[in-house]
Amino acid sequence: MYRIKNQFLSIGVKPEGAELCSIKDAEKDLEYIWQADPAIWASHAPNLFPVIGGLKNGVFNYEAEEFAMPKHGFVRHNRNISLKDQTANSLTFELLFSQETLKTYPFKFRFEIGFHLKGKTLSIHHKVSNLDSKPLYFSLGGHPAFNAPLYDGETYEDCYLEFDQKLDLDTFILSSNGLLTQETKPVIKNDTIIGLHKDLFNKDALIFKDIPSKKVALKSKTSGTILTVEYSDFKNLGLWAKPGAPYVCIEPWLGIADNENTTGDIKTKEGIIELMPSKEFSASYAITIA
Repeated sequence: MYRIKNQFLSIGVKPEGAELCSIKDAEKDLEYIWQADPAIWASHAPNLFPVIGGLKNGVFNYEAEEFAMPKHGFVRHNRNISLKDQTANSLTFELLFSQETLKTYPFKFRFEIGFHLKGKTLSIHHKVSNLDSKPLYFSLGGHPAFNAPLYDGETYEDCYLEFDQKLDLDTFILSSNGLLTQETKPVIKNDTIIGLHKDLFNKDALIFKDIPSKKVALKSKTSGTILTVEYSDFKNLGLWAKPGAPYVCIEPWLGIADNENTTGDIKTKEGIIELMPSKEFSASYAITIA
């Protein structure tokens, strides 16, 4: 594990998938990141690229050719990511296209992810470079899972998410195979708060397209604000946990799972980003510990 720290926080990142796996309070020795219990969910905070969620039949089409792609793409669990740079308060990782990636993703790319610690804020920076002579099509996002509750003696139901403005939020219902349907369900109406409870994610993730709020806090009824996530560069937000598990994922997304009626063409996939040759694309989100 690679580590950076300051007087407030200690950060751990696994080389496999460049996955954030620890945010610890230096004084209280409190762990904020879910510790990947394999009996429940064996991840901490996967990085999502070049797709988010599932593809219809697990494939996409490009120029009349079909390519298989796992859910959330191939960065998570990837052992070919290398450490590009390390300073006292930052880590930057890189994944370059290879003959292996070209078999499932026919584009030449560079994916970089950086973790920058300043005070009580960890910023996660993404940069995608098109090294090809044709447009590059991709999505990207984060999937950090935060312990909830954080303190002994508290329950999941003591925790809630609070946005920085009143919202009307409807979630898009996912089909049994993880694809977006046209069906929606209201979550909050003219409110800021989503309370956590054991049945909240019984029908999979809550998916909010084009969410107006770009800041959400994880809070406790008894101990106050735990942390905030700011995601101004991201259009969509996912919330998820295994039902009944003691964590919540706050997921900034640029992209979304396939619609069940999709043609499968990656060029017209909902939420896809088109990046011209020799161009770069950047997006960041930040986690601030209270």
